[in-house]
Amino acid sequence: MKMKQVAVLVLAAAAVPAVATAASATGPDAREAIAQAYIDALVTHDASAVPFADDCTRVEDGLPTGFSGPQLTHDLEHGPQYSVIQAVHDVRMSTSGDTVTARYLLDSGFGGSRLITVDITETFVVTGDRIHRIEATILPAARS
Repeated sequence: MKMKQVAVLVLAAAAVPAVATAASATGPDAREAIAQAYIDALVTHDASAVPFADDCTRVEDGLPTGFSGPQLTHDLEHGPQYSVIQAVHDVRMSTSGDTVTARYLLDSGFGGSRLITVDITETFVVTGDRIHRIEATILPAARS
């Protein structure tokens, strides 16, 4: 085999993992990672890693609370409704097609004192590598 043919084969073999990675970039694990980036931003108030579509919407308990990706980004970083969030825990996710359902507990309060824990279920529609819609249901957490 000529040296040029060997070089082409080596380059082609090196490209195979990249193709597989690109194909899986929109798989269930990638969609769950996108949803997790949003959940992380609830606590950190840094939405730079949250890939919202420009026309992303959010509905909470039937009420519209998000009208665009830029507005949702701004709210996560500066909105008073998010400033009271102290921690998120017990995150469980499932994926079906482009839909990721995340259920988790969220602690909120002031000055380091937890006032309430709520049970949140959020459904994310993730198409490609962007969040297009979020639907949230918030309930008081069951006490044990």
